[in-house]
Amino acid sequence: MVPSLQVSTSISLEEFLQLPETKPAREYNSGHIHQKPMPQGKHSILQTRLSTAINQVGVSQQLAYGIVELRCTFAGSSIVPDIAVFEWYHIPVDELGEVTNRFTIPPDWIIEILSPNQSPNRTIQKIILCLNNGTQLGWFIDPEDRSVMIFQPGKLPSVKCDEDTLPVLGVLEDWSITVADLFGWLKLTG
Repeated sequence: MVPSLQVSTSISLEEFLQLPETKPAREYNSGHIHQKPMPQGKHSILQTRLSTAINQVGVSQQLAYGIVELRCTFAGSSIVPDIAVFEWYHIPVDELGEVTNRFTIPPDWIIEILSPNQSPNRTIQKIILCLNNGTQLGWFIDPEDRSVMIFQPGKLPSVKCDEDTLPVLGVLEDWSITVADLFGWLKLTG
């Protein structure tokens, strides 16, 4: 495993936010800057298919919106979840009723997909940061062992696999997906 770039820094969050954006994105947490690894095939397919599935249900009924690679700045940190899902009424809008460019709240649901060169602990730390600041649900998807670790406030993490049904935001209660469904998207047949 090749660790993601970590730069010890003494710059403030405000100074970090003035830096130019990079591809892949950099994140700021606990006074350190970390560069996310470049997504690869499985990561990208799962990210695209999952956000599309969430939005087919959530956007059409104005319940929730799943946004990929959105910078969320809150609690002294600035992170870029693989998928940040916001309940419809939490999406920040400006005076014109349009979505704002800056999201200064944590997502209601954070979804992280482990990349081959990514630190699992740093990724889990990001999910915990969100939970400690109001996030209702976190998924940590591991494509290599075909599992999803579930994080919810006040509960110990649990691991789901195979035909286990995954929990979703309460507003999306009519939508259901299993771990097998999720990883089935990696096959290009059927």
